[in-house]
Amino acid sequence: MNLLTQTKNTWCPGCTNFGILAAFKGAIEDLVKNNEIKTEEVVVGSGIGCHGKISDYLNLNSFCGLHGRIVPVLSGAKIANPNLKVIAFEGDGDAYAEGIEHLVHAAKRNIDLTLIVHDNQTFALTTGQFTPTSPKGFKGKSTPEGSPEEPFNPLFLMLSAGATFIARSYALEVKKTQEIIKEAIRHKGFSFIEIIQPCLSLNDTRDHYQKRIYWLNESRQKDNIDFAFEKIREWNDKVPLGIFYQINKKTYGDFN
Repeated sequence: MNLLTQTKNTWCPGCTNFGILAAFKGAIEDLVKNNEIKTEEVVVGSGIGCHGKISDYLNLNSFCGLHGRIVPVLSGAKIANPNLKVIAFEGDGDAYAEGIEHLVHAAKRNIDLTLIVHDNQTFALTTGQFTPTSPKGFKGKSTPEGSPEEPFNPLFLMLSAGATFIARSYALEVKKTQEIIKEAIRHKGFSFIEIIQPCLSLNDTRDHYQKRIYWLNESRQKDNIDFAFEKIREWNDKVPLGIFYQINKKTYGDFN
């Protein structure tokens, strides 16, 4: 099985997007080998930004949408053909700025879709403006004196909006990211994965996160919303990774 295309990869050398690509490729290969999915029934989509190139590098049905609009596009594909496995990729600027309203409604409806957000806390493709998740004081092209805004917590928003699978991973933890992606695709409902993705060129946060990340106990029951809220609020000194929350609930389209 060859899931990579012949398209020249133009990510920066050493870009942590390579880790996300490897994790996703491995997840699809595992699911296909286990006869859980068929490659012809997989549809991937991406938006605008460095993350968006990933659809060019995957030998799968794909669509590159407008800035922030890939979630409604793939929601439509899923509604039109419920047999499809639809996976959307977005960056933090793409998802949380232009596309924030689409995330809220997709979570609220529990559309059967997997969303993977590459969060490097900067608009990297346009060389370094701040995004909704950039830390206060972030110095970039649009905020040379430092951003005056506090970042918001996307996982908190997704849990409040009704997402039925919520996880966070780290781009340099490829194998663990691969396992989380597999679980998200298996889940029936709106699956949200945020991947912390240091931008080595414009926002290299590796030292910051590698001192703070830790993994949640994956053997616990994952339907405890109070525990999920508690861990999702944890951020500065410790940054938890793993599956925070997962429940079974009717999806959009289960009308009967």
